[in-house]
Amino acid sequence: MRNLKMMPDYYNREQQTVGEFFSDASKNGLMNTVRDRMAWGDMRMMKADVEDLQGFTGLINGKGPDQNWTGIFEPGERIRLRFINSSAMTYFDIRIPGLDMTVVQADGNNVQPVNVDEFRIGVAETYDVIVRPKDAQAYTIFAESMGRSGYARATLAPEEGMAAAVPQLREPARLTMADMGGMHGMDHGDMAGMDHGDMDMNSSEDMSGMDHSAMAGMDHSNMEGMDHSKMAGMDHSKMEGMDHSGMAGMDHGDMMMPKGGASDPFYAKGSGLVPVAANGGKFLSYADLKAQNPLYEDREPTREIELRLTGNMERYTWSINGVKYEDADPIRLQYGERVRFKFVNTTMMTHPMHLHGMWSMLDVGAGQMNPVKHTISVQPGTTVYMETEVDEPGQWAFHCHLSYHASAGMFRKVIVEGGPESTQAKVDVVATEGGDA
Repeated sequence: MRNLKMMPDYYNREQQTVGEFFSDASKNGLMNTVRDRMAWGDMRMMKADVEDLQGFTGLINGKGPDQNWTGIFEPGERIRLRFINSSAMTYFDIRIPGLDMTVVQADGNNVQPVNVDEFRIGVAETYDVIVRPKDAQAYTIFAESMGRSGYARATLAPEEGMAAAVPQLREPARLTMADMGGMHGMDHGDMAGMDHGDMDMNSSEDMSGMDHSAMAGMDHSNMEGMDHSKMAGMDHSKMEGMDHSGMAGMDHGDMMMPKGGASDPFYAKGSGLVPVAANGGKFLSYADLKAQNPLYEDREPTREIELRLTGNMERYTWSINGVKYEDADPIRLQYGERVRFKFVNTTMMTHPMHLHGMWSMLDVGAGQMNPVKHTISVQPGTTVYMETEVDEPGQWAFHCHLSYHASAGMFRKVIVEGGPESTQAKVDVVATEGGDA
């Protein structure tokens, strides 16, 4: 944490190189490439900042790639694999070359079967998949980090000692302006009455580096009452030469769920993180997940709570609604209500948001068949909704499951008030009445 506070990209092992600059210049033109680098430099952000921390060794069941954990099968049998992302900071993209996977559970709850070639698993998420290896050969389980900085590897085989080819790491992903968070990718319709002093997120303290001329054509009618006092003295000169032409007339509301991006409604339009299966096959989306059976009755939420995922990359601070854990009041819920949480990710990072103690229904537009999960991954520049059935009294943690983000302040205490007697009281009664037994 000390290293990150001093140099936030200390553990970024996939930064852009001179070779990549010339490659981009050849593909996109020299001036366009220079403008692109200047734009990111002026914002003090890096399009290579996909994973935040890199340099880990990937493990499967405690064994590294060279140790090759092996699961034994009989050809023709039906195997259920339960993938649990128990890492501290790493998202994995998982595939088994040569085998189709059928996803049947998400976070321990049954979903309608979905056939996929690859899926992304956030920290703390779980997926159960069914595979049917017909041949007496080895298959590689390949879990590639989202930023392509490393991998975990294991094997399915009919006997110990067998191995299959291990795929090469793909080219590292790069963020785009759509993933930038802050002003880009935010729902500007929600900005009425906002104090821009609260918008110190992933960029520098002031909003220097932003070309407001690029916002020409935007509907600002809802921005009445905004406090622009903190924007006085902004230096826009640094953005000279930047090509923001693509943003003129943009409807930023389209960058939010549920309208969504080109191929996946849970990614910002133009995101550099939209996953593509290695063989051009099917990559699992949250939108594919539908509950096999409803866990709760279908009813309207009693209220909505907005949680803006905020942070500052340069100072390596992470927070919710601009307030870190130690300075925040708890979120108070009433036993028996259903609360709709609105996550607005204003940062460049992907955050797996995890609520302890209660199940939540991720809104994929499937009504009562929405999948029931305990961890919701929120991509940069997007808004995602979930509804929580408040059925467990007590105090619960609610946090980003990236360990360093939680430690830095992206954490809340949830207090559920009311409800039945505490579990401890019930245990005491049973012990007293049944002591002789």
